[in-house]
Amino acid sequence: MKYLFPILLACVSFAGFAQKGSVKKFILNSKALINKGGENPDRSCSVYLPPGYEQGKERYPVIYFLHGFTATDQITDEMKQVLDEGILRKKIRPYILVIPNHHTLYQGSFYTDSELTGHWETFTCKELVEYMDKNFRTLPNRESRGIAGHSMGGYGAIKIAMRHPDVFSSVYGLSPGLMAFVKEFGPNSPFFKIYQNAGTEEDLNKTYYPKVLAAVGRAWSPNANKPPFYCDMPFSYQGDSLIVNQDVLEKWHKNMPVEMVNDYADNLRKLKAIKLDWGRNDSPRFPVQNMAFSQKLENLGIHHYAEEYIGTHVDKIWTADGRVLNAVLPFFNDYLKFE
Repeated sequence: MKYLFPILLACVSFAGFAQKGSVKKFILNSKALINKGGENPDRSCSVYLPPGYEQGKERYPVIYFLHGFTATDQITDEMKQVLDEGILRKKIRPYILVIPNHHTLYQGSFYTDSELTGHWETFTCKELVEYMDKNFRTLPNRESRGIAGHSMGGYGAIKIAMRHPDVFSSVYGLSPGLMAFVKEFGPNSPFFKIYQNAGTEEDLNKTYYPKVLAAVGRAWSPNANKPPFYCDMPFSYQGDSLIVNQDVLEKWHKNMPVEMVNDYADNLRKLKAIKLDWGRNDSPRFPVQNMAFSQKLENLGIHHYAEEYIGTHVDKIWTADGRVLNAVLPFFNDYLKFE
């Protein structure tokens, strides 16, 4: 019988006798996303509101969470459960969390202002922030805004924070992607050649990485005169010979955080806190590129946290033993300003 009490306590937490938060959805009619590439500028956004929000008058900090490639703004029951649990366990004080929908025709915006697909960065850091501050009880200042994301969203969070320290004070990147040309996205991978040989979307969808390259190209190096995907690539092939397209390569470098660090070092120093992590057993590029980014920050004396954990790209994120509950939420609890 002496073991019964702690077992019951462990069950009570996720079973949920405590008050729970709620999820609201809205459509943001974006002017920034009016585009030539066929993307819908009306974007759904999902908001987690903390327990007691509806009954109270308190104002809250906001975590802007950016989703990964192929995902949407959906806050699942499991995600809501983790967020409720974070407040119940006092991992974080009550807060608002919002996820904007960046799913595109090619399954991801890469949070970039594009001449073809729309101004996704502006939509996120200007239009969405203004909407949230106008329509929800936020604390409308940079000290009370954090930005985070997973994979493509981790990349987006870091890039947007680098470029807009006047809007966000802290950033957490969960397994950020496309930080640099390495491994599967390096010039010696087979995927640029597969992309070059694809003539239709169906061809692209046969392999994962060429589909990503198309989405990235439409974001970083759009070309309205180059069907069928309307973008340029930094690498192409004549037979088996690699050709480096230098002007396109420079456009891609301007969007890769490892290459951006020197130009944005002063902005990074303005951030109150920076953290990124990656799974040891993730796809090969993630440990390499994120360690490279961390090393460049260290070389410039930019204080940050970087952590490798035992996991893959998709496990240990929105789980009871995962990174959101046990790493992301405590991070923002420490660095966001609450009322």
